[in-house]
Amino acid sequence: MPAFAASRLVTGPFDEGMVRETAVQLREQLNGKPTFGLVFVSSDYADKATEVLELVRVYGHVPTLLGCSGTGLAGQALEQEEGSGFSLLLVSMPGGKATAVSFTQDDVEGSIGPDFWHAKTGIKPRDVKAWLAFLNPQVFNTEAWLKQWNQAYPRVPIFGGRAGGVPGDPEAWVFCDDRVASGGVALALEGEIAVHAVVSQGCKPIGEPLTVTQAERNVLLTLGSRPAYEVLSDVYKELSDAEREQARGHLFAGLAVSEYLEEYKRGDFLVRNIIGADPKSGAVAINALPRVGQTLQYQLRDSQAASDELRRLLRAQAAALTPALDSVPYAGLLCTCSGRGRGLFRRPNHDAGLINEFFPGLPLAGFSSNVQIGPVGERSFEHSYTASLALLGPAVSAKKE
Repeated sequence: MPAFAASRLVTGPFDEGMVRETAVQLREQLNGKPTFGLVFVSSDYADKATEVLELVRVYGHVPTLLGCSGTGLAGQALEQEEGSGFSLLLVSMPGGKATAVSFTQDDVEGSIGPDFWHAKTGIKPRDVKAWLAFLNPQVFNTEAWLKQWNQAYPRVPIFGGRAGGVPGDPEAWVFCDDRVASGGVALALEGEIAVHAVVSQGCKPIGEPLTVTQAERNVLLTLGSRPAYEVLSDVYKELSDAEREQARGHLFAGLAVSEYLEEYKRGDFLVRNIIGADPKSGAVAINALPRVGQTLQYQLRDSQAASDELRRLLRAQAAALTPALDSVPYAGLLCTCSGRGRGLFRRPNHDAGLINEFFPGLPLAGFSSNVQIGPVGERSFEHSYTASLALLGPAVSAKKE
């Protein structure tokens, strides 16, 4: 089978020879010229960033290269949560096209609607299958950009996240071709390519789904005509002793992504942080803007729930993307939260290892940071504590569908 992608996670401080050798070896593994590359680096590579980009482009023969810095790195079956290194993925898309664009905070503030972004990128919604986006939160309002991008490219999935650095270091970097960009960068995947989403938010629903009956901005006042805090308190009391222990600091609010489901289950909610609660007023503040009439269910985050959900989603995709349909993915981009890893699962390589379990040998690159981007329902959102995976594969013909 032809190799449409190749990846490697390299540990250790910057070494010119190692970057050059890695780029050459990955290029030689491909059956064809690279269409694009993704590179993610630890923050100590910052002063060598342009050198890394130049080496990869020259020796990997990479026409388009995007990436960013991260608090950690991911590769095939591996995650590096600390230390120096880089993760590189080269992809050759037969019949596909990859177009890189960059944008700044001035663009976000100057946007007057979807037409602005269509003119800025030169890309219409009908022409793009998915976006891969990497954003610098230090100089860029990522939330405002994502809202505008969802409007400009409705129902087109966006994968990626905010760039990160080492704990305590506010610096972050995003890359486009041979330069460090100011703001954000995105890659449009076009043509004969299919992009499949696995977005695991790592929570399980607890209690019952209830309708938001009163809310003011981000404050829940009543659920099912009962004080939101009272509902939360009752849900907590119904947990087992072990779950109550896990629940400290790990209770969340899940907002239904669709109001047309007969039964709600994991994956049907956009999970958001609970940022405050007042037993006197009965209010619960969350990191979202709930609507009256929207369905909400409280959520519990724990390692078992997170592992089970990711496994379930990967199993479903592996079953759907079969060799019989010629739809097996040939590359993956993983953006995962720095709050997962050993701290949550008590073992290394959890997310990347599960991906390799269901898609053995899949070339994979990625990074960890505080905020990930991935689709839930028909829109893409910023997430935390989430593993957002884009699986890239061949477009399935109508005959085989």
